[in-house]
Amino acid sequence: MEYRIEHDSMGEMKVPADRLWAAQTQRSHENFEIGVGIETMPKEIIHAFGVLKKAAAITNNKLRPEKMTDEKLGAIIAACDEVMAGKLNDHFPLVVWQTGSGTQSNMNSNEVIANRGNQILGKTLLHPNDDSNMSQSSNDTFPTAMHISAVLILEDKLIPAVEELIATFKRLEEENEGIVKSGRTHLQDATPIKFSQEISGWRSSLEKDVELIKRAVDPLRELALGGTAVGTGLNAPKGFDTGVAEEVTKITGKQFVTASNKFHALTSKDELVFAHGAIKALACDMMKIANDVRWLASGPRDGLGEIFIPENEPGSSIMPGKVNPTQCEAVTMVAVQVMGNDVAVTMAASQGNFELNVFMPVCIYNFLQSARLLAEAIVSFNKNCAVGIKANKEKMHHNLHNSLMLVTALNPYIGYENAAKTAKKAFKDNISLKEACVELGFLTAEKFDEVFHPEEMA
Repeated sequence: MEYRIEHDSMGEMKVPADRLWAAQTQRSHENFEIGVGIETMPKEIIHAFGVLKKAAAITNNKLRPEKMTDEKLGAIIAACDEVMAGKLNDHFPLVVWQTGSGTQSNMNSNEVIANRGNQILGKTLLHPNDDSNMSQSSNDTFPTAMHISAVLILEDKLIPAVEELIATFKRLEEENEGIVKSGRTHLQDATPIKFSQEISGWRSSLEKDVELIKRAVDPLRELALGGTAVGTGLNAPKGFDTGVAEEVTKITGKQFVTASNKFHALTSKDELVFAHGAIKALACDMMKIANDVRWLASGPRDGLGEIFIPENEPGSSIMPGKVNPTQCEAVTMVAVQVMGNDVAVTMAASQGNFELNVFMPVCIYNFLQSARLLAEAIVSFNKNCAVGIKANKEKMHHNLHNSLMLVTALNPYIGYENAAKTAKKAFKDNISLKEACVELGFLTAEKFDEVFHPEEMA
């Protein structure tokens, strides 16, 4: 491998000749061989750095044109556009497990943008610290990248995924409106419910989750940029913070504002904890829905068998013909991961000391993983399972009329205790509710038929 020599304030470093990073990135790359190639800084953070560095350069050009010249600005914008497009992802090798402020990833961005800008210019003009990082500090850029990436992934990936599944459930509600089935509570038979009503519970849960996530997005629109090292804004010109927020808004098409208190913005991660709580709520509901679906589809002969779901792949290496509810299982595993991530996000956010939180990389790594995995699992579940859910009407009808809890309809006519006696006798003697009620002398056969209508109980 060929190398070139780069230097920083600590001296010279050998850097692979074909890479755009420089000395500080190389030091981190060598000093933190933890999860290399697996747990690298999320691409969403790299994209967000492209956004904020572009916004900062544009604002600096307006406020400090003598330092951020038009020539420098053009080169930085071109490099940042490539970063945002993902064209330079191979030049961001750093792992999550680095300094807790994300300083090395900020410098990774500074070095790549400066070196790529110089390539575009055909000369050495840009300096990573003096130009790419002008008016900034790692301490305000990394939390800014966290908020930008969080807003983008929630609004552009997670919410749309949930809304697609909501649309599927709405269609299934309409298709299954007239079907009545046995309800279940405590995994025991309960009074009847329409299948459409059961689906509406799934749909409404997801609608509530989307509402909660949208509420959680708004606090994330506040950006720390402009606070620089400790929140005082040292070395940033007046108006830089508001100017950057305006430029980030233009670049992303999302509304962003400068944080009203930069001391809070640098050290507290409460907005991310709150938003991840909404993600966790969605994970909880998806766990419930996926479990409902696989229970209802259990069988094919010895389970509930009340719905059919798509058969996507063989389910066993030894049992021929076995098909498993794999999409449901994937969703439940992702839900467990999200719940675990919530602990990591919570713990990371609690570790702010004085003017800075130093658990930021692990905080946003888990946050973004939760949003990404959950979005992709929901898309997969919708496409490969939910859209193909079909009611097994015959099995639903059989289970409905075999349920002892239909005896609840008799309460107004024979009372709770006599109804309980009827149900217990029917179960013990393995006879119908009608036979038990008549044998106990509570109702005549004719009166029983007059008042007993399971389909009307939903």
